[in-house]
Amino acid sequence: MDPELVALAEAHGVATWYENWRRKRTEIAPESVIGVLGLLGVDASTSQAVRAALDDVRRRDREQRLPGTVVLRAGDTRPLPARGEITLEAGGTRQVGELPADLPLGWHRLRVGDQDITLVVVPDRLPEAPETWGWMLQLYTLHSARSWGMGDLGDLREFVADSARPGLILLNPLHAITPTRPPPASPYSPSSRRFANPLYLRVADTEEYRRADPDLRARVDALRPEPPSDGLIDYDAVLAAKLAALDLLWPLAGPVDLDSDPGLTDFARFCALAEEHGPNWREWPAELRRPDSPPVRAYAGERVAFHAWIQELLEQQLAAANEAAGQMPVGIVHDLAVGIDPAGADGWLLQDVLAPGVRAGAPPDAFNQLGQDWGLAAWRPDRLVETGYAAYRDMLRRIFRHAGGLRVDHVAGLWRLWWVPPGMGAAEGTYVRYDPEAMLGILALEAYRAGAVVIGEDLGTVLPEMTAGLARRNMLGSAVLWFARDYDGDGDYLPAAGYPRNALASISTHDLPTAAGFLAGEQVEVRAELNQLAGTVEQERANWRKERDQLLDLLRSEGLLEPEATTEEIVVAMHRFLARTPTRLVTASLHDVLLERRQPNLPGTFDEYPNWRIPLGPELSEIISDPLFRKVAGILGNRDAERPQLTEEGNRDGLAGQGEGVRRQARQAGGPGAGEDR
Repeated sequence: MDPELVALAEAHGVATWYENWRRKRTEIAPESVIGVLGLLGVDASTSQAVRAALDDVRRRDREQRLPGTVVLRAGDTRPLPARGEITLEAGGTRQVGELPADLPLGWHRLRVGDQDITLVVVPDRLPEAPETWGWMLQLYTLHSARSWGMGDLGDLREFVADSARPGLILLNPLHAITPTRPPPASPYSPSSRRFANPLYLRVADTEEYRRADPDLRARVDALRPEPPSDGLIDYDAVLAAKLAALDLLWPLAGPVDLDSDPGLTDFARFCALAEEHGPNWREWPAELRRPDSPPVRAYAGERVAFHAWIQELLEQQLAAANEAAGQMPVGIVHDLAVGIDPAGADGWLLQDVLAPGVRAGAPPDAFNQLGQDWGLAAWRPDRLVETGYAAYRDMLRRIFRHAGGLRVDHVAGLWRLWWVPPGMGAAEGTYVRYDPEAMLGILALEAYRAGAVVIGEDLGTVLPEMTAGLARRNMLGSAVLWFARDYDGDGDYLPAAGYPRNALASISTHDLPTAAGFLAGEQVEVRAELNQLAGTVEQERANWRKERDQLLDLLRSEGLLEPEATTEEIVVAMHRFLARTPTRLVTASLHDVLLERRQPNLPGTFDEYPNWRIPLGPELSEIISDPLFRKVAGILGNRDAERPQLTEEGNRDGLAGQGEGVRRQARQAGGPGAGEDR
């Protein structure tokens, strides 16, 4: 690659090479670098354009101007190019020659010369997370006598109350969809990460339903969808039924204040426009494609208030669920998707801080040799800096309103994200860098203010500085039994004592085989039926048997399993193993304790597999009384009884021994479901 193009790419945080899953240097094609630079507003189409853009970079460097946002860790100092004035978030000003160490946490303003800068003082680290256990819950998979075709926030509240006193409940993303039909099934391709999904609203728990007369209640109740004949969740039927029910109840709603929360009103306006013009704002009439255009600002009416009201109802039910979990050491942990649907609400409302046309994904790996295109929009790092990270801050604040913790999906995206330019394939993208000091620091600040824990999903190929960065700030990583191996040694499963302290441990995830499914080789058979295997069926079955036997040997070496054991006994032993680990958080999945074989999502498939549409077999009342559910709760709720006495030195050795190994995960070892699929 031309050295000047390399220098220009480096100046704008665009990678010209990366280390692949085999730890081999892989060069990026110049066309990809040029395409991504163009998405950042940098013309690199000719050698003359590259030189002009480099001259502009050098000119800015000579001016020594501060960036639009300065992030300072509490207790640190930083020199300034000239004296400045700080306006504190809480009020008052300070004249300074440098950024002092005694600034309070928060969002301040810094004036230096003609520059007006966002100054964010962030905590050096979060408080240590408590040691506790909890449930991993795909909320949509629940069903009860009172829910309509899928799990809802009423089911969540009831589960919290009767789930054997866990310390946390980890949910799938509850982000907002565009309320048009048919709705997407995947919770990881939301319309907005700042608002909630009306599919999870329990209509019968609203004040309007309680106030309705018997005839109106009967009309609402009659809308409850019938169970589908194929036994899968029918999101379209659920959305249609709930919107129709809310339309009936809408006349009973009180006045909606559209001035108190402009962000909510903007989202509600999008929903109303989408009902009229379709779910993809890029196909709307040209005058409506900017949220700040005069026709859009003038757009008002009953449907805007209606959709704002729905979000208010969701806020009330989220708050009720969070209150029910108020005595838990952590509480309800929400899941932050890595990106948004570019055609949705945030793609429209936040378009000035998103890269136009970019599609986030992942580079090629052993399981996805053409790379992955998730079709998600991505933040523009330069625009985040220019706008004081306001959109990022607002998103986090809204989520933390009703969260005791946040799991950050694909947390490596706070350091770098694979961008695929328009017109190119997934393998033709490149990495774009973000400022982790800002992305992690702001996350830490908003989590600290909310009293919440942060869990980074750091599976897949993760650079060592990412693992270290999480640990440095007391943010937890993820330790998954299937992937926890000694990759620097013989590749065997790690013993319980080898798990890291600052992590959330689990058997599996929504993208991986369930416990019973893995023991039966379900992942091999399903992928074989769908022609999704990397090798032959015989090879994959042999690999699975080897991995299963290694797992059983591990459990026997820990004294947790007899030579001959049933599936249920093995699943119990797996949870006893997790209870022994030194990790601060341990979670069990309902799919595992109910011995479900089908995993919620099979990466790399679309309609071939019923992703996100498989309900749990038993209904909620049966789950909470299930003997294995109660047994696993007893095991994880009494970890000291399961755990051999470990010295403090042993705990430190475990952390050091696993540090990067469990983060690298199965991509190198070919474990079940490896990859960065979403």
